[in-house]
Amino acid sequence: EAVRHPVSVCAGVVRLVGAHRSGIEYLKDSYLALKRAKAQGLGQTVVYSSELGAEARERAQLLRDLRLAFDQARLFLVYQPQVDLRSGRVVGVEALLRWVRDDSTEISPGHFIPIAEQSGLIVGMGNWLLQVALLALQRFRAQGFPQLRMAVNVSPVQLRQPDFLAQVQEALAETGTGAEGLELEVTESIVVGGLESAVEHLRRLREMGVTVAIDDFGTGYSSLAQLSQIPFTELKIDQGFVFGAHAQPRKRAVVEASLDLARKLGLTTVAEGVESIED
Repeated sequence: EAVRHPVSVCAGVVRLVGAHRSGIEYLKDSYLALKRAKAQGLGQTVVYSSELGAEARERAQLLRDLRLAFDQARLFLVYQPQVDLRSGRVVGVEALLRWVRDDSTEISPGHFIPIAEQSGLIVGMGNWLLQVALLALQRFRAQGFPQLRMAVNVSPVQLRQPDFLAQVQEALAETGTGAEGLELEVTESIVVGGLESAVEHLRRLREMGVTVAIDDFGTGYSSLAQLSQIPFTELKIDQGFVFGAHAQPRKRAVVEASLDLARKLGLTTVAEGVESIED
């Protein structure tokens, strides 16, 4: 018996107008348009434009520059404090990756991190970042903060790597850091797309004593049922909800609901972007 299956098609279109070019150039342009169509969802059609081509060339150049910056040790970390509001003590710091080009232009992580993830460069960068951050933790502890904890962002691409657990264990051992001194921050996206192996990595790290935090809580597309799969111990409320929450009832309601959820789950909570007493 025949079974009907719905089929959707994405298309990338190039108009053959203007100066004549080689067939391979037209194929490259149509492929760029097709990639954009697929990124927009099912059944989409995108017509190639000069703007689309310029954007692709810019991304390619940015990736080349990023690889060079990483190879030449031009990337660096800054550390954002985490303060216990009850005691006023700094209890942790978060390592944040920064890139400043030779012309003093600072490239936003929101711009270059996705490119590093798509290219796979994030794996080497992530391993380097972990080592540097844990070495910095030892320096901070020696300067009078013996209980300080280091928070490091981890990409879903890193979590997919079979040797991710071994890389973390090696970094802890080489820097003389106990597992309780490390916090790994992951986004909700790790539960989307069947990342069972990633969740298993986190579960084993939790058993070792590493803290796992859900970063930018409330901004992803996962359900609470999916989030329950992650063995996390800390919930980070995105600064988009925190900023101005004291004056905006809807934002305040989201923050209060998140705090209530964290309490009931036995989680600690970090609010991003708190810069004033009102916040």
